[in-house]
Amino acid sequence: MTQAPKPQPALFDRPALSAHRARRKPTALFLHETARDEVEDRLCMVNRSFTDPAIVTPFAEIWQNCLPGAKIVPDDDLLALDPGAHDVVVHTMCLHWANDPVGQLIQCRRALKEDGLLLVVMLGGRTLHELRSSLAEAETALTGGLSPRVAPMGEIRDLGALLQRAGLALPVADLVPLTAEYRDLRHLMQDLRDMGETNALAQRQKHPSSRMLFEMADHLYRQHFATPDNRLPATFEIVCLTGWSPSDTQQKPLRPGSAQSRLSDALKVPETKLPE
Repeated sequence: MTQAPKPQPALFDRPALSAHRARRKPTALFLHETARDEVEDRLCMVNRSFTDPAIVTPFAEIWQNCLPGAKIVPDDDLLALDPGAHDVVVHTMCLHWANDPVGQLIQCRRALKEDGLLLVVMLGGRTLHELRSSLAEAETALTGGLSPRVAPMGEIRDLGALLQRAGLALPVADLVPLTAEYRDLRHLMQDLRDMGETNALAQRQKHPSSRMLFEMADHLYRQHFATPDNRLPATFEIVCLTGWSPSDTQQKPLRPGSAQSRLSDALKVPETKLPE
């Protein structure tokens, strides 16, 4: 008798994440405000009026005046979205905390009407790479090993591929780099706590780290990354993903060999054969 495969262990501790978010301070949610501005700008560029929007977000207050009438949905593992109910779904600043990001995108795609738009804004790639590098170097020097401290972030190429895996058409991925500056490492860590973005990895250490670790990390951070006025820059890479639920009315790629003219004619250059 074949045994069922064991479920994969969760990457994130969702109760801990919820506790971190509950202690947020509205004045520290500048990343979510930036995400909201990006969403508003991108929707304005789409030549369509949306009448049945939904927004997946951990912080409903950020979206009170965006997309009037939108259904606000918490980013639970199972999203409270009805199939085929929305012409646009915005999934904002929470996919990087999902234990099953493809599953989240599939749920959003199923919630879309035909030719509906999914717009995802999340952290990715090089977010907090300075902090990650400094903590890793300091911990290796002090203990000879590493512990999970900063959540892994997907690269833009991989994140764009998730849209196709979720069955979305016309996928596009691009990023918005953002850099904030801090007085010291403590200032940065406090800001992350205030925005609810501190360590919620399931395999994180459950006991407090030594003060020496953070003192050395602060020193290394300054040594490698400090600005000319001795402040600490922190990179936040905001990734924007767009995809559409499939529709027969959407543009389709031409079949190979169906071109009616040569590329060399269009470019007005001589055509040469490649060497054997």
